[in-house]
Amino acid sequence: MKILVVNAGSSSLKYQLIETDDSSVLCKGGIERIGAGGFDKPNVSHKGIKGSKEIKVELADHTAAFNVLISLLTDSECGVISSCDEIAAVGHRFVHSGTGSTEPVVLTSDKLDSLIADKDLAPLHMPANVSCVRSCMIAMPGVPNVAVFDTAFHSTMPPKAYMYGVRYEDYEDLHVRKYGFHGASHRFVSAEAIEWLKARNMPCGNIVTCHLGNGSSVSAVKDGKCVDTSMGMTPLEGMLMGTRSGSVDPFVVQYLAGKRGMSLDETLAYLNKKCGFAGICGYSDCRDIYKLVDEGDDKARLVMEMFGYQIRKIIGSYAAGMNGLDAIVFTGGIGENSDRARADICKELDFLGARFDKNKSDTCPRGEISVISEDGSPVTMLVIPTNEEIVIARDTRDAVIGKKVAENN
Repeated sequence: MKILVVNAGSSSLKYQLIETDDSSVLCKGGIERIGAGGFDKPNVSHKGIKGSKEIKVELADHTAAFNVLISLLTDSECGVISSCDEIAAVGHRFVHSGTGSTEPVVLTSDKLDSLIADKDLAPLHMPANVSCVRSCMIAMPGVPNVAVFDTAFHSTMPPKAYMYGVRYEDYEDLHVRKYGFHGASHRFVSAEAIEWLKARNMPCGNIVTCHLGNGSSVSAVKDGKCVDTSMGMTPLEGMLMGTRSGSVDPFVVQYLAGKRGMSLDETLAYLNKKCGFAGICGYSDCRDIYKLVDEGDDKARLVMEMFGYQIRKIIGSYAAGMNGLDAIVFTGGIGENSDRARADICKELDFLGARFDKNKSDTCPRGEISVISEDGSPVTMLVIPTNEEIVIARDTRDAVIGKKVAENN
């Protein structure tokens, strides 16, 4: 079954066409600067098993973007299908499930209306997600659309983990609570870790998964289920990130707004987009930051020390919360690819029984599961490449099949 997986932003669209029978990726690509003009470089990139293509095209909206996507999928030179009839369904990554069910759902106009009604829970993402689906329905009529929610994996957290210390009425009436994000990634790598550990008769009941990239989060996974995670009601909570401040004293928001003459919305945008790594040392990519570290830049060194320190604290707290720790998993752009970041994080975890092997970490191959802990370490440390798209594709397939079975009964 061929599933088109879509991850839409307000002005971008990333995609993969996946054959779920063997989990192969038939093509993938990205479309940027939707709704924008006046650019010179190609804004559409497509790579498939039959060839690649880059083009520059102005796109008024996501509907226009989907029309370009369809033309690429069916292109005589680089296309991988003859028509959209070969696509069984489109799976959309939704950052938030709103106040409804967290299970993957076949989307209807009414369901989209209910999701957009909850846009205040994810104002930066929900409108773009819903708009993208409506555009897909126009461009690919008759093809089912399925929402797979980033918050779903974290829905197993107990109240003691997801509740904030606000009035209970704020939770009941306004849904103020921790939701968590990067769910597809945490779900995939934790399942991969459990399978890998079980195959070697190693304990796997208590796992901490670290999805580290421009946006980062850490989750506690007990017996395959999430019991806590570092991101909160929004992706701003947690550790220092590329452009996000991470957790700060709430008074900081009021203080900054007053001192800098910013509105509440401007202050939150500032904390989301102009702080974190970039706010402290001027760069958001750890590759650039480590170059500065090598040049003796104190702010760059401070950033990576803060990043490692904060993640270690979270790992330690989750080990306490689960009453034990069997494995630590690293994934995401930084987690998979930066041996220096892993070393900065892992250098002081011996007290947990996590004995880091720097040589293994420095030389581990990319794209496969690798052990980066010492032989005999009580806690196994792993690098596992994430694959959020295959999670979305499989959930989409199952949702469509389940709907057909229900209709036939």
